[in-house]
Amino acid sequence: MNKSSVKTIDIVQKGLKRRYRVERRFRRLGLAAIAASLIFLMLLFVSILGNGYSAIWQTHMRLDVYFDPQVFKDVVVSSADYGRLVKGALRSVFPDVSGRGELRKLSAMVSSGAAFQLREMVMEDRGLIGRQSTLWVPADDDVDMFFKGRLGPESGRLTEDQLSWIDHLKERKMIRKQFNRAFFTAGDSREPELSGIRGALYGSFFTLLITLAISFPLGVGTAVYLQEFAPRNRWTDLIEVNINNLAAVPSIVFGLLGLALFLNVFGVPRSAPLAGGLVLTLMTLPTIVIAGRAALQAVPPSIREAALGVGASRMQTVLHHVLPLALPGMLTGTIIGMARALGESAPLLMIGMVAFIVDIPHGFQDPSTVLPVQIYLWADSPERAFVERTSAATMVLLAFLVIMNGLAVWLRRKFERRW
Repeated sequence: MNKSSVKTIDIVQKGLKRRYRVERRFRRLGLAAIAASLIFLMLLFVSILGNGYSAIWQTHMRLDVYFDPQVFKDVVVSSADYGRLVKGALRSVFPDVSGRGELRKLSAMVSSGAAFQLREMVMEDRGLIGRQSTLWVPADDDVDMFFKGRLGPESGRLTEDQLSWIDHLKERKMIRKQFNRAFFTAGDSREPELSGIRGALYGSFFTLLITLAISFPLGVGTAVYLQEFAPRNRWTDLIEVNINNLAAVPSIVFGLLGLALFLNVFGVPRSAPLAGGLVLTLMTLPTIVIAGRAALQAVPPSIREAALGVGASRMQTVLHHVLPLALPGMLTGTIIGMARALGESAPLLMIGMVAFIVDIPHGFQDPSTVLPVQIYLWADSPERAFVERTSAATMVLLAFLVIMNGLAVWLRRKFERRW
């Protein structure tokens, strides 16, 4: 073996060792990046869960309410002074409390929703008038935060008298945490202990229903035409480039377009699921078209050639053979696009869905909001109790997003065909 060959082998060996070191370094950097991403994701989830899990519980007080007939005398039952009944029940628990200031502090420990609870009970059963009933009524948000351990006595939100009254209620087992049904069955409210996500869930449902009903057929039809029937010229190339560019446009731009077009030109009701669905349709269409074309491209040309070879027309080939095979991929892209639409808030803020809506929407034109906007509104509220409501609503939103993305993965694995 001559010197030149040995030298060449040494050079090759050194090059291989250097390349292997670079590959190992790159692999370690990739694993480190994945580990860091998982750690930050876990920290995010732990933070959200730590702040929001307690929202499924709400502090309630037990009161023996006497439905005094004098309160209902000469007034309509629906407009009676139910707050007076709550105050009377509190005074029976703390008979030593006197003075206007102390009575005001005592009444502030009970949520204003207690009066509405009594009103609904009397409206359903007039026989309660003149009787005494033991009820569990929601406590004020500060009392709720203190009882859950999220608000310390040094915060100054509760006075010393109120803290002593809470201890008295604990000793008599007249205060406890219950499952917070209102969080899932009530609409928005200025009072944290009365606020819920039902209105936002209904608004999101109606909005996504409109988005799906319009974007899926339009997106699939556009993908089929561009991929199977459109001639290859500069105009179709321009359309394809614009569709790809629209998929990367910031979502707030679609909100501006919806504000100018649907609200100002066509007069669609502001802050309604109809307007929100139309705006989100514009945003999700490029995603569905791109996913649809990719699914159609994945179908082997032999399928088309075989169908055409046995006498099928071009339309029959696409509808009976190509489209059924590409439909799982189209559904996956549609679900991913809908999941993105579910988490969007910026375009909906532009069309007025940021309004404070108390009532539950029952139609496509009723004023409503959506879950991401509800989270945004609660996050901007100064009350400490809204922090846990914000985190709990975020947990619900993340659960829906995980379910939708999991459904997309399941559909792809179940119906995907490998050629």
